[in-house]
Amino acid sequence: MGVDMQAVLANPRGFCAGVVRAIEIVEQALVLYGAPIYVLHQIVHNQRVIHDLEVRGVVFTEQMQSIPSGAVTVLSAHGVSDAVMEAAHRQGLEVIDATCPLVTKVHLQAQRYSKEGYEVVIIGHRGHVEVEGTYGRVRGAVQVVGSVEDVATLQVADPRRVAYVTQTTLSLDDTRAIVEAMKQRFPDVRGPELSDICYATQNRQNAVRTLAAKVDVILVVGARNSSNSARLREVGEMSGVSAYLIQDADEISPDWFVRSSRIGVTAGASTPEVLVRGVLDRLQELGVSQIEEIEGVSEAITFRLPAALLRRQRSA
Repeated sequence: MGVDMQAVLANPRGFCAGVVRAIEIVEQALVLYGAPIYVLHQIVHNQRVIHDLEVRGVVFTEQMQSIPSGAVTVLSAHGVSDAVMEAAHRQGLEVIDATCPLVTKVHLQAQRYSKEGYEVVIIGHRGHVEVEGTYGRVRGAVQVVGSVEDVATLQVADPRRVAYVTQTTLSLDDTRAIVEAMKQRFPDVRGPELSDICYATQNRQNAVRTLAAKVDVILVVGARNSSNSARLREVGEMSGVSAYLIQDADEISPDWFVRSSRIGVTAGASTPEVLVRGVLDRLQELGVSQIEEIEGVSEAITFRLPAALLRRQRSA
């Protein structure tokens, strides 16, 4: 490898407003209540973020029964079902809900369709915590589809009363194809516009497409269990370049690059910028002599903290 290698940074990349808010909620809870603070599920899908919070007294758990009665408990940014909410209150937990407002919007949309007598179809990945949460917020008939093939085998009570909502972290291309299949099969289907998919997902995927036109290979910095990071890698590949999902600089393989490579770098919505900087440092060790950042959409979106935290701040 030589000194001709260049790195090109996608923009926007990394933390979205929902992740910034979720982390701030946990940090504020530590200040206002003191450790330990319990969090149901990973607050966001990134091990670096999780580890940094654990060191400060945050306890992450997948089992709500393991949380002591009365403990301060933060619900993750991905959202939870009604059953989880009800169980938390039965357990006497002091609940702070860090669900991303854009996920809450999907919950409300799904509930509205259900109340109007529609069978709800969630476009998303079965088993993903966000999809499980949305599924559990709908009291009426609800199903999950993850592919065009799934749409073909859907069994519904009334083909004229079907509505869909989408997981916020999907690939726009995948969503578009599944929505088209839904419209073909159920001409009266109702659902949000594609532009309603999370702004951060859309912006980061668009930035990868822009990046792909300028580089030979793309590195997506993100956790392996991060849905939006995995979709960024797919978008890169669908744009015609090799793309790799790496958790940090240690996972970079020099074999991915040749002399004079232009290397694109982006990061999932739950990836801290410090991990991106570590990747750039490693690329410089491997011979990258120039780093440029492409222009992109400026994100000025911020979300308010939950009312329960704001009240506690005022009384503190």
